Amino acid sequence: MSDTNHSHSTHDAEEDVRNRDIKIYVNGDIVHRDEAKVSVYDSGFMLGDGMWEGMRLYNGKWAFFDEHMDRLYNSCKSVSIDIGLSKEELLEAMNRTAAANHMTEDAHCRLMITRGRKAKPFQHPGLSRFGPTIVIIVEHSKPKSSLHSAGIRLATVPQVRGLPMSQDAKYNSHSKLNCVIACLQAEQAGADEALMLDPNGFVNTTNACNFFIVRRGEVWTSTGDYCMNGVTRQKVIDLCRQDGIPVFEKNYSLYEAYGADEAFLTGTFGAQTPVASIDGKAIGTGERPVMARLQQLYKALVRENTAG
Repeated sequence: MSDTNHSHSTHDAEEDVRNRDIKIYVNGDIVHRDEAKVSVYDSGFMLGDGMWEGMRLYNGKWAFFDEHMDRLYNSCKSVSIDIGLSKEELLEAMNRTAAANHMTEDAHCRLMITRGRKAKPFQHPGLSRFGPTIVIIVEHSKPKSSLHSAGIRLATVPQVRGLPMSQDAKYNSHSKLNCVIACLQAEQAGADEALMLDPNGFVNTTNACNFFIVRRGEVWTSTGDYCMNGVTRQKVIDLCRQDGIPVFEKNYSLYEAYGADEAFLTGTFGAQTPVASIDGKAIGTGERPVMARLQQLYKALVRENTAG
């Protein structure tokens, strides 16, 4: 087994002591992190009943804000959570929180919406009678450089992303136990994170990010039927098409993944993060020209989207 003392995750950030005194938005109030609290009766705490988005701040602007809001509002509508704020009001709340922390760059937001406080500690959504709980955490957050130099070690795990009629993986819900179990299985196998298959046994996603491989100059990712349809995932697909890089959303097996020339993860926090190995098998030679090209294109797209 590998030495897990040297493991890391796709969300490892450089230590920043300023985060010890950040201010957090809770239902309209912005308070010191030590005072930021929600009720033990909250639906999110009791049941994982809520939705969230992760966003990054560049040049004082939230990258791809509209795309994130489209997903958030669609998800909340689908599970009958009334956010109670317009997209513009939510943006104002996020901007207030960032301003209270003097943040304009290298900041990451965790925006959380739950069904709110319950009258009694039971499951029925009708017991959440007091309106939604809205929390905005913005931290000084910059990915560790080691993520790109060493890459992530993945292990395939028994836990799969399920069918849409069980819990649709397209929901960015607070109910993350499925992914937590997968991550634990990967760590216990000596890897950093989990590579999860779909219900048919095809390569799907990781416990935290979307997954891509590069074979013979072509970029492959899963069909998207059983995974979170990430904003960064879609941006990478779009950039491939615009730059003439062949890209395919398709079913493929571990056979193709093991034999890939490159593999990488996509997510709002790390953008594109290289994969070093899968199940102990090194991916390619360590050269990653396609991913490097996509990183350049993505950085340019972020600059364009957040320009003043």
